[in-house]
Parts: sequence; C-alpha cells; structure tokens
Amino acid sequence: MTATTVPTVTVPRVTLPTPTTLSGPRTPYDTATGPAPGTRPHPAGTERDAWTELIDEVREAGRYPTRREAERITRIVLSALGGHVIGDERVDLARALPEEAARVVAAQIPATRPQTAPQFVESIAARIEGATPATARWDVSSVLSVLPKLVGDDLVTRIIAQLPPGYALLFGRADLAPAP
Repeated sequence: MTATTVPTVTVPRVTLPTPTTLSGPRTPYDTATGPAPGTRPHPAGTERDAWTELIDEVREAGRYPTRREAERITRIVLSALGGHVIGDERVDLARALPEEAARVVAAQIPATRPQTAPQFVESIAARIEGATPATARWDVSSVLSVLPKLVGDDLVTRIIAQLPPGYALLFGRADLAPAP
C-alpha cells in the first residue's frame, strides 16, 4: 500500500462588497485601496446577509418550506461539490461564495476519482434521509442553479468544464457535450 498526498486548499479571507442582488459576481474589496469601481464598501454584518441571501435563493429555487431545510440542502450539496472542484476553480469558487459557503466547499478533501453526474446525484441521495434519485436531483439543481448568479457565468463554465459530462444540466444549463 502506498501513501497518497492530498493537496490542501487554503481559502484566503477576502472582504467582499455588499451585493444588492445575486445578479452577478462580486468584486473583492481591498481595504488598502477601497472598493472596486462601481461597488460599495462591505459594512459589518453583510457577510451573514450574503449567506442568508444564498439560502433564500436556494429556498425559492427549490420551493423548500423553510429556510432551515434550504440551508441543510445547501450545505450537503456544496459539501459534495467541494470534493469534486479542484485547482484554481476551487479557489475561485471559495473566494466568490459567502464565507460560510466557502468554508463548506474548502473543508472537503478532493475526491480521488471523478463522479459522473448521476453518481454525484446518487451520493447526495445517500446523504439525505428518505431521498430518491429524483428528489436528490431536484435538491442538487436547486443549489447549483443559483451559483451562476452568485459567482458568475465564467466561473461556472470553468467548473463544468473540469467535471465529467452531465453536470451542466445540474447547473441549469443545456448540456451540449456530444453523446458518448
């Protein structure tokens, strides 16, 4: 048996401006130079607001009855995704997400082998009591489909490109990859 070294990802603490909506990527706020052009400073307490906004978006997308349920599903899906996104995309994803979500993604050990989209959904179903593949697919899509508005389409495109075929649908995009 040989030992395998697993790379770690350190998520730098980045202060972000307050998003007025989840309509696009956020730009880092540099305390030395001030906010990026067209952004506002990051007042105290808004990091929690960004997490709350993410959960509210997931709750609406998934039509979950409570914020608690939406938060539980968000944590499960982001945790699973965190194990499959690697390299610069993983770091950029963590930087673009609210701090709480970034911690969930970055805390995961990278997977040793990629999962197909159906395997990914099945792994989510196994983590949610009473879930079926159909309900797990709904849960995954409810979380992943809100990410483009939060982290930007370019980053989502890069993430999808590094994952096996089939993930685009989970992010709410057409899967234009040729069939095998």
